[in-house]
Amino acid sequence: MMSVYPIEESCETSRDSKGTQNGTVVMRSVGRGLSMPADHSDLASQLEHVMFTPDSADEVDTVKKQVTRKTQRNRKATRSLYGVSPNCKFGPKGYLLDCTSAFLKIPDPSSQKLNWLKAPLSVLVIKKPLDHSVTVAFRDLVIWLIEEKNLLVFVEASVVTDHYLTDDENFQLVQDKLMRFREGEDDLEDKVDLIICLGGDGTLLHASSLFQQSVPPVIAFNMGSLGFLTPFQFCTYKEKITNILNGQASLLLRYRLKCVVINHVQKENSHTPIPHVKNLDKNSQHITSHILCCGMITWQVLNEVVIDRGPSSNLCHLDLYIEGRLVTTVLGDGLIISTPTGSTAYSVAAGASMIHPNVPCILITPICPHSLSFRPIVVPAGVEIKVTLTPEARGTAMVSFDGRNRQEIQHGVSLRITTASYPVPSVCARDQIEDWFDGLADCLHWNVRRPQKALSTSASLTSLDSVDLEPLQTPGETSED
Repeated sequence: MMSVYPIEESCETSRDSKGTQNGTVVMRSVGRGLSMPADHSDLASQLEHVMFTPDSADEVDTVKKQVTRKTQRNRKATRSLYGVSPNCKFGPKGYLLDCTSAFLKIPDPSSQKLNWLKAPLSVLVIKKPLDHSVTVAFRDLVIWLIEEKNLLVFVEASVVTDHYLTDDENFQLVQDKLMRFREGEDDLEDKVDLIICLGGDGTLLHASSLFQQSVPPVIAFNMGSLGFLTPFQFCTYKEKITNILNGQASLLLRYRLKCVVINHVQKENSHTPIPHVKNLDKNSQHITSHILCCGMITWQVLNEVVIDRGPSSNLCHLDLYIEGRLVTTVLGDGLIISTPTGSTAYSVAAGASMIHPNVPCILITPICPHSLSFRPIVVPAGVEIKVTLTPEARGTAMVSFDGRNRQEIQHGVSLRITTASYPVPSVCARDQIEDWFDGLADCLHWNVRRPQKALSTSASLTSLDSVDLEPLQTPGETSED
């Protein structure tokens, strides 16, 4: 019902009867819909995709002036968050092979504006448990969504059993209209148009785990402890949600990781190799000759995958492969493989850099490595990362996915990770840049320190001649002497 699709120009274009050149429309599914660029009427943004065939030179000048004026007026609103496109001609003879299908097309973050093809009909409300203040806000929000907005509201079955809600007379009037679901039992795919989170960062991680494929847009209200991923304040929920329902919102596509745990115990007379993790799914026929751990193939992870030594006193001894190549052996307390969103969580505490969520990459961070030269690294999004126990490992390891689904990794078991095809579309309070830096300053107190005092004089201190120094006194000598 909603849509997000950036327009990208293809090498192969078709000319219509009016002489315009149509670019290929690349659509990205978000929940039950898509997303699209902010303003299709912006002549500046259309100039790269439309070839004008005016009747006179004056008409060309008129179009150029209109584009220039509108570009200058809306420069900030239409600025690109990407760098310049590289020139693919190298010297007088070298060039990059022109193969459109071989390039990954990533939409410019500045073009990610939420649009609805049809009015949204259903909302999923996720709340932080065991918090009375959140329960009061949850009650007010649910009643408003049902009575004022006429929306179908999904909630977790365990939430409505709260004695505060069951004893509330106003909530009892709408209780029978709620759609209840149970995690792990009921499937929410293609049933929800919008997700509303009331809580902290953990509430958003829980909402992400409920959707192992396409995720509806998420608006997160800060009612938790930290709130780095929840930029909205609940006191303005009516205004903010109304704007979103009307399609007035910017999106930040937060990359997730696709994780697969495979037991390399093959069936008899079978030598089928395991394909790249991006080609593995629940119905993949390439892995019918292998036994999959827990009967569950994939996890979609928003923050990080953590491999640690668990209760064992032995160090983790892991082999790290990237695209099938053994790059190093990990000897330490463990390994963190995180998304850009997760770079400000466990990874930064382990010494890694903080990466903006729009950067397509995967961050690999060792936990207390035995070698001081083992530093965190960043690899391109989409590579396959494989982690196994080394043959010399003295014990097993434990793995967790966003702090959940914790399980043991033994010899013969491999963990395979890559960038998932289904990001989490988070609604921005302002935009992708301001929200992130506001979070760094407010939540993490990034680079907060006492200000340096100004000099009391404007005299230059670049030489000792400009500094008035008192003469040194020898021991026993007084100023009167």
